[in-house]
Amino acid sequence: MTAFAADRGGPIDRAARAARTPIRAAARGTHSASRPVESSPIGGARRVLALAIVALAIAGGVAFGSGLYIYAKAAAGQALLQWAWSRSAASGAPAKPWPWADTHPVARLIVPGLAVDEFVLAGASGRTLAWGPGHLDDSAPPGTLGNTVLSAHRDTHFRFLQRVVPGDAIVLERPGGARAHYRVRDVFVADVRSLRIPRDTPVPTLTLVTCYPFDALVPGGPLRYVVVAEADGRERPTL
Repeated sequence: MTAFAADRGGPIDRAARAARTPIRAAARGTHSASRPVESSPIGGARRVLALAIVALAIAGGVAFGSGLYIYAKAAAGQALLQWAWSRSAASGAPAKPWPWADTHPVARLIVPGLAVDEFVLAGASGRTLAWGPGHLDDSAPPGTLGNTVLSAHRDTHFRFLQRVVPGDAIVLERPGGARAHYRVRDVFVADVRSLRIPRDTPVPTLTLVTCYPFDALVPGGPLRYVVVAEADGRERPTL
């Protein structure tokens, strides 16, 4: 009788109703017997990729900003050195490129065949060499008798030395406009531990020194690249 009533849609017992409507029974309870839905692995990969793109964009922006800052700093430094050079030429007295500078321009180094025109600064400290070639204090003053020694970094202001060959012309100009002309006599590589650069020379001499090799990955090795030039007689350095 119970089965007949159920077939016709009549009343059925509670156990049978629960058996026939398991979804409704679960819906009325506080917990579902169905398995929780897991997050898609594709969605997680997309989030990781998005974060990686954002990180790369930030890193690229920082690198670009840093490069732009260095370029702007170098350009501003050269403009200030030009200003100090003009003041020295007008007054005849040393002029600092900025108030806290511990150096000043003492000469211009010109290599006509290589389109080189750089300001030479007093002293050869690390701070000085960041802005241009430095004149060693215990060598002859630029444009005078003796051996004038200049130093600079191999990957910036003295990178052009690798293109210098014997016979090339080099000019040193002082703030007053006087020029001393030199001709390259020798180019060689030496170990700094055995390198001897004379201070007094029978012929007015200009010596340019930088680190070597030019493409070294680690700076500060023992080798030095040396260019020696002598006065060519057109206009002798002064006393």
